[in-house]
Amino acid sequence: MTNEMDLRVKLKEVFGFSEFRPLQQDIIADALAGRDVFALLPTGGGKSLCFQLPALLHPGLTLVISPLIALMKDQVDGLKASGIVATFLNSTLDGMDQRRRMQELENGRCKILYVAPERLMQPGFLADLKRWNLSLIAVDEAHCISEWGHDFRPEYRQLATLRGLFPDVPVMALTATATDRVRGDIVNLLKLREPKRYVASFNRPNLSYRVVPKDDPYSQLLAFIKPRASECGIVYCNSRKSTEQVASNLCSDGIAARAYHAGLEGHVRADNQESFLRDETHVICATIAFGMGINKPNVRFVVHYDLPKNVEGYYQETGRAGRDGLPSECLLLFSSGDVAKQMRFIDEKPDAQEQQVARDQLWKMVRYAECSSCRRASLLEYFSETFPETNCKNCDNCVTPRPTFDGTLDAQKFLSCVYRIKEKTGINTGMKHVIDVLVGADTEKIRDWRHETLSTYGIGKERHRTEWNSIGRELLQLGFLQIRVGDNFQVVELAPAAREVLTKKKQVLLTAPMDTKKAVSASDKKKGRQGEIECDEILFERLREVRKRLADERDVPAYIVFSDVALRFMARDYPANEEQFRRISGVGEKKLAEFGAAFIAEISGYLSSNARQQFMDAANAKPAPAKTKLNDTTRDTLRRFRTGLRVEDIAAERGLVPDTIYGHLAKCIDAGEAINMAQLLTTEQQAAIGAAFTKTGFGNITGALELLGGQEGAYCYGLLSVYRTLKQRDKTN
Repeated sequence: MTNEMDLRVKLKEVFGFSEFRPLQQDIIADALAGRDVFALLPTGGGKSLCFQLPALLHPGLTLVISPLIALMKDQVDGLKASGIVATFLNSTLDGMDQRRRMQELENGRCKILYVAPERLMQPGFLADLKRWNLSLIAVDEAHCISEWGHDFRPEYRQLATLRGLFPDVPVMALTATATDRVRGDIVNLLKLREPKRYVASFNRPNLSYRVVPKDDPYSQLLAFIKPRASECGIVYCNSRKSTEQVASNLCSDGIAARAYHAGLEGHVRADNQESFLRDETHVICATIAFGMGINKPNVRFVVHYDLPKNVEGYYQETGRAGRDGLPSECLLLFSSGDVAKQMRFIDEKPDAQEQQVARDQLWKMVRYAECSSCRRASLLEYFSETFPETNCKNCDNCVTPRPTFDGTLDAQKFLSCVYRIKEKTGINTGMKHVIDVLVGADTEKIRDWRHETLSTYGIGKERHRTEWNSIGRELLQLGFLQIRVGDNFQVVELAPAAREVLTKKKQVLLTAPMDTKKAVSASDKKKGRQGEIECDEILFERLREVRKRLADERDVPAYIVFSDVALRFMARDYPANEEQFRRISGVGEKKLAEFGAAFIAEISGYLSSNARQQFMDAANAKPAPAKTKLNDTTRDTLRRFRTGLRVEDIAAERGLVPDTIYGHLAKCIDAGEAINMAQLLTTEQQAAIGAAFTKTGFGNITGALELLGGQEGAYCYGLLSVYRTLKQRDKTN
């Protein structure tokens, strides 16, 4: 059985990382043990590694089912760059290439095969799979199997047959977005057998969220993008025409931009996407057809030019920013006009149930856009997760909270109007009609129902109807109004809490509307970003040029060579030889051999005429991870440790390896539990470890361990991990 140390060695050797991301190690261990797994990890949370690393250690072939053709090539290119034999089969290949790849599979050379579900179910292909010694089935984008997901694909339902055809092969289902209902569908429809379930936090701490009132949207967009013209971003529009118009306007204003939508000819769409992936086009203006499965890690901003249809789609689209963990920005331009436009589209749907689902999803999106509380907390709440802090310090509502005002009179006017309409007509109406009455509009409905005779008719003329729209929706959020489904349409009615406002004059605090000019001016200048990795920016740009040259020579996107994170660490640490270069996060043995000399030479040449700069340790620049909750097995380790037992004794008693026990202790420290380091290390040993980390940086446990004499000496990887976790916690407290 593969132990924890073996996994970490392989992680560094092949993928170049010294640490697993949250839950990765446990998921991989279960996959290697032959268990079914359900894994919900956010975009950028490292889903791919969960099946790629086991594939290297399993004797047979790992099958990855994905609906994303663009992702297949992207992933295979990245795996090959790391020295892993992988391939894909899809409709982009000609007959000769298909036959060559099939022969590689027959010969047993490949470790990982990517296929689309349509290809998987073709006659004869399942029979081929039976000959290829299948060891693991990974179903990516597993939410596509559920009708309640935001991207349902009927062909995914056929995957249920795999369990009967390959009863002894473990199945791993992976997704980035799934509500509780969708999670249940995935487990049931894929027929997972008592799966271990892993649900990571949906929080993306490196993403900032901002909503701006839409007013002259193109000017707002240009003001946002111009200071970021050298960075890559995605602008999402709701129509194909808009993508082309916005891209054309940006090009006219000196921004390298292209459009992407399903209506473009295939070769044009592919060229535009490829140009973006290779950093030749900086901004892609797209419909939601773009981005799913694009593994481009250095997208620094995502702008929603129009209102998304639902929160799940919005979350997934914003999640395409900052996949490398570096700070990135998410901007939404919001207007009530977009809401009305979306409602018209919904009204055109033929099915009443479908209309109702779409309305509910849209109103949840509107509530997010108009909320005055923490946007991060609002997003997490949608996915049944509670954000533990009162201020995320990385959204507009937390950084620059809007003032409140005494809106009692406005609330009384609105609620009274709802009451009088019901009293006069015997039924409730939609919000639009309530606002028509408030502003004294002359409509056919008002005349037919004689609502111009109501005492509340025209009492809100002093406000524009868009203001009343905003007030009405905030009253819904505050619980004074509620929505009910009438005859195929939604109506607003008084909630029980409204009585205190109308009869007891309860004060109602409303949020001041967002100031368009102020919001735009706040976004027109790039600010220092929370969690940025400080480095020599001039050297960083030179390393980007080296990366681009090497990538073009190999006909792959630049990030296949190295990520921006790796380049920033190079431009911070100035590695001068192979040993130092190996310590950079993201440098595995294959990439060291292929690319190390070129980057080391560039760094050496730069230092020959430029002074070396000093920077704070990168570990301090990263956002502090959320405190974890301890499970029963970790608490058992903590209890035994506090009785004075040595780590080796605890491991022996529990049938575990010592590194697992050290991992439990690190989790305890991260959760705020007190650990007596003197029970693990002498004062001299702590000083020696501290000196080693001073040389390598806290991000490089492997390098520090080597300086201390390696695994065979008085130290081990787990022990250094506990020490580092304690020191990092001390720094943040």
